[in-house]
Amino acid sequence: MQQILECVPNISEGRDQSIIDAVASVVHGVDGVKLLDVDAGAATNRTVITFAGEPSAVIEAAFLLVKKASELIDMSKQTGAHPRMGATDVCPLVPVAGMTLEDVVPYAHALGERIGRELGIPGYFYESAAKEAKRKNLANCRSGEYEGLAAKFQDSAWQPDFGDVSGDAWVKTGATAVSARNFLVAYNINLNTTSTRWANAIAFDIRERGRVKREGGSLTGKIVKDAQGNPVNVPGELPCVKGIGWFIEEYGVAQISYNLTDISVTSMHVAFEATCQSAERRGLRVTGSELIGLVPLQAMLDAGKHFLAKQKRSSGVSDAEIIKIAIKSMGLDELGPFDPAKRIIEYQLADAGETNLVSMSLTDFANETASESPAPGGGSIAAYAGAMGASLATMVANLSAHKRGWSDQWEVFSKDAEQGMAIQKQLLSQVDKDTAAFNRIMESFGLPKGTDEEKASRLNAIQSATKHAIEVPLDVMQTAMQIFALASNMVERGNPNSVTDAAVAALCARTAVEGAWLNVRVNCADCKDAAFVADMTSRGEVLLASAHAQSDAIVAKCHEVIGNTQ
Repeated sequence: MQQILECVPNISEGRDQSIIDAVASVVHGVDGVKLLDVDAGAATNRTVITFAGEPSAVIEAAFLLVKKASELIDMSKQTGAHPRMGATDVCPLVPVAGMTLEDVVPYAHALGERIGRELGIPGYFYESAAKEAKRKNLANCRSGEYEGLAAKFQDSAWQPDFGDVSGDAWVKTGATAVSARNFLVAYNINLNTTSTRWANAIAFDIRERGRVKREGGSLTGKIVKDAQGNPVNVPGELPCVKGIGWFIEEYGVAQISYNLTDISVTSMHVAFEATCQSAERRGLRVTGSELIGLVPLQAMLDAGKHFLAKQKRSSGVSDAEIIKIAIKSMGLDELGPFDPAKRIIEYQLADAGETNLVSMSLTDFANETASESPAPGGGSIAAYAGAMGASLATMVANLSAHKRGWSDQWEVFSKDAEQGMAIQKQLLSQVDKDTAAFNRIMESFGLPKGTDEEKASRLNAIQSATKHAIEVPLDVMQTAMQIFALASNMVERGNPNSVTDAAVAALCARTAVEGAWLNVRVNCADCKDAAFVADMTSRGEVLLASAHAQSDAIVAKCHEVIGNTQ
């Protein structure tokens, strides 16, 4: 999976649009990063900027943003309602896809250290990037705010984690806090009531902090306090959830506004289901929900799969279908349209101008293949044949999961279908990879070859591209081989009305393996690394023989089943 990192720096300027635009615009200059949102607040004099992309590119953009903010914002003259201590006040890094929170911590440390080293700006690491327990909480790091920095820097217990405070350069820039944290989702749930009191009661049921404990367990009893005189709380149902009820004049209904501070612990659909149950206990009903900002793709897929499972339906379907189920099940479109292309981070990051083979219609793809261009060629078609084989086997699994009288087996067939969709996705990605591998060879042949150095460099590039063009179809062979086990299962125990579809899936897989093998062989002829060629050839021959044997057995079994049903 592609690694995607999000960065959400908060700068201490929310009124001067020219400064806001200048700071945010540096993100546009970094390849591999997309600016997702700029949310300015005049009253707080603070702007939240959101961008995401490939991790190293995000770190570069974050550094440049901190640099630009330090040049344009003078903290000695800044005022605002929101707590702050620096021109770039906080700079959280958030894993979105293909990486864990633990993966992000080194990036946070590298960013902070570079900010300190190259810009001289002091700062602290907080949350998961904190290097000591007391600095984990941002409020501790920011206590005293900008005005308290001078005293703080004199305190041996609060020396910065990075940056230089020996001079007075920090007076203009203030300090910056850098963190690694999990994705936070702002998520509101709508109720069929106008009562803020009831909305708050449900929020107190659900949120981690819960509600104040009262004597006798009543709602009006005396508040229970601890030995230090602080109110004691009765924890709510769900961890990593903050929540409060309110009335939304625009919609004329009460809402529960949640911050899901770690969706790997408490997801949207878990919060939704718990809220539905709490509302029902009070004679209320949840009518829908509202997502504020953007959400990772996986969060929507997890929600859709949860609701499909409740329906005893297979989740081995397209991402678009799973997302549709999530939207409808949680009523995310109740208050307005919910467009996945605009609300899901990974879809926002997709280059709308990018063209690829798998995004074409069947007719366009066929016509592109038939054109005088040598690519797409046999390798891409082999991968696509494999994708169609995986799709057919998946179809049989889904039909079996939904077959009348087979309800006790839906979960087994759903897992089969999920496996098939994973194979299909991988083979579809390989359709374009094969064409890209061919184009890389052509590009290497076009390199300069005047000097001896250029000739050597060109030869190395050609050989490297040739090896890559061997590895790609071998990967296609290995991926397509996974279809046989699924197709065999569907012939043996799937919906008998679709046994021929499962056999055709095996034949498509065989075509994919044999077609990719031809590409391996033809490219091996141009590779000068004899050991590499021998290894690739040996592996390919084993896969080919197995593909022949498995497809023959599946087709024979299909004929047997057909014969028994006639």
